[in-house]
Amino acid sequence: MTPPKLKNPLALSEQQRFLLLAILIGVFAGLLVVCFHITIDFISWYSLGALSGKYRFGRLIAPTLGALAATFLATRVFPAARGSGVNQTKAALYISDGVVPTSTVAGKFLACSIAIGSGNSLGPEDPALQMGAGVASLLGRMFRLGRKNMRMIAPVGAAAGIAAAFNTPITGVLFVMEEVVASWTAGVVGSIVLSAVSAVVVIRWFLGNDPLFRVPVFELTHPSELVVYALMGVAGGLLSALFIKLIEVLRARLEKFPRRTELVQALCGGFFVGLVGLWLPEVMGAGYDAIDFAMHDRFPWNLLLLLAAAKLLVTLLCFSTGIPGGMFAPALFIGAMLGGGLGGLAHHFWPFPISSAGAYVLVGMGTFFSGVFRAPMTSIFMVFEVSGSYSIILPVMIANTIAYFISRKLHPEPFFTMLAHQEGVDLPSAEEYRSTELLRVEDAMQPVPSGADLARAPRIYPDVPLDSALRLLGQHEMLRVASRANPTEAIGILTLEDIHRAYGIAENYF
Repeated sequence: MTPPKLKNPLALSEQQRFLLLAILIGVFAGLLVVCFHITIDFISWYSLGALSGKYRFGRLIAPTLGALAATFLATRVFPAARGSGVNQTKAALYISDGVVPTSTVAGKFLACSIAIGSGNSLGPEDPALQMGAGVASLLGRMFRLGRKNMRMIAPVGAAAGIAAAFNTPITGVLFVMEEVVASWTAGVVGSIVLSAVSAVVVIRWFLGNDPLFRVPVFELTHPSELVVYALMGVAGGLLSALFIKLIEVLRARLEKFPRRTELVQALCGGFFVGLVGLWLPEVMGAGYDAIDFAMHDRFPWNLLLLLAAAKLLVTLLCFSTGIPGGMFAPALFIGAMLGGGLGGLAHHFWPFPISSAGAYVLVGMGTFFSGVFRAPMTSIFMVFEVSGSYSIILPVMIANTIAYFISRKLHPEPFFTMLAHQEGVDLPSAEEYRSTELLRVEDAMQPVPSGADLARAPRIYPDVPLDSALRLLGQHEMLRVASRANPTEAIGILTLEDIHRAYGIAENYF
C-alpha cells in the first residue's frame, strides 16, 4: 500500500500566490513605467529640444513624423497596441480571460513613447495602465494561475501601471475600481492595493518623491467662492460633454475612410499639433510643465482659456486620427486651463475675496476629468493626493459632482463605453452598474402565512440582495425573513416563486 503524500508546509495556496504575485506585479510594472517615462523624456529632448533649437520649424516636423512612425507601429506591426489602453485592458478581463500578449506591451511602449515624446497631444497614463495589465498577464501565466485568478490579474496590473504613472496609489486603485472592474470583492481590492503601493514605491525610489505638480498652499478665502466653484463645475460639465460628442462624431466619420488612409490621417493630426505648437508650444505632449506654471500664476487668464481651447482641438485630432496615446493627461490639461481661466475672470469681476488662480487650476483638473471619464471618486481623490490639502476637498466635491451630472445628462453614454461600441465590442461600465436598481428581499417577500412552519427555514434579512437569497433557496424551499432589530421575529417569508415574481418571470412558471 502506497503511503499518503505529505503536504509541503512551504507550498503556497493559489490565493497566497495571487497576493505574492500582486506585489511582484507592482514592482515590475513600476520598473516598466520608469523606463517609459525616461524614454519619453529622451525622445522629447531630441525631437522638441535639440531639433526645435536647431531648426525653426522643428516643432512642426517632430509631431508630424512622430505621429506617422507611432501609428505605423500601432497599425501595421503591433495592432493590439491601438487605442488608449483602458478598453483594451477591460477586454482582457471580460473577453480573453486576463491574457494580454507580451507583444502588446512592447508595441504600446514603443508607439506611445514616440507619439508622446515627439509632442503629440496625448498622455502616458492610459498606456501605462495597459502595460501594467500586460506585465500582470505575463507573470500570471508564469505562475500558472487558474482561469478565475487569471481573469482578475488584468485589473491588478492596471492599478499598478496607472498608480505608477500618476505617482498616486489611491488614484490608481480608485480608477480601476470605478472603470475597469465593474463588480469586485474584498480579495480583489486587497490585491489591487498591494500592486499599486508596490508600483509607487518603485517609482519614488527611481524618480524621487516629488509629486507631478508643485502645488501652492490652498485656503478657501471666502465662503462665496463655493459659488464660483459651482459655476466652474457647470462649465466643466458642458465642455466635457461637448468633447465626448466631438470625438464620437469625428471618429465615426474618419472610420468611413479606407484603411489605407490611416497613416495619412495620423500624419495630418501630427501636422496640426505642430502647427498649433509653433505659437502655443504648451499644448504639445502631456503638458504637465504648463499645468505647473499655471498653478503658480505664470499665465494670464485669457491665455489660459486659449490654451484650454487649443488643447481640446489638438487632442481631438490626435485621438480621432488614431495616434497611440492616452487621454488622461490632455483631460487634466484642459480642465486645469479652464479652471485657471475662470478663476482669473473671477478675480476681475467677483465682488468678494478670491483665492489665487492656482487653486482654480487644481480644482479644474478634477472637474473636467470627472465630466469626461465619469469617475467622480477618482477625480476627487486625485486632486486630494496631488495637493495633500483637506481644505480643497469641499470645492472639488462641489465642482466635480456638478460636472459629472451635467455631462451625464447631456451625453448619457460614458466615454469608454462609446469607444467600445465604435470598436464593435460591448464592455460593462461601472456607471451602468451604479444606475441599475438592485432588488432586495424586501421587494419580493410575502407576509407569514398562518400556521406556517418556519422552524427549519434559514433566516435572512430584508436588505439582503435577491441573488444572495437565490443561492440559499437552492438548498431550501423557503426562507424566513427576520428583522435585524429582533432576529428571532419572523416578518415574512421568501420562496423561489416570490423571486420569480419580483423579476417579472413568474408567468413562465405558473
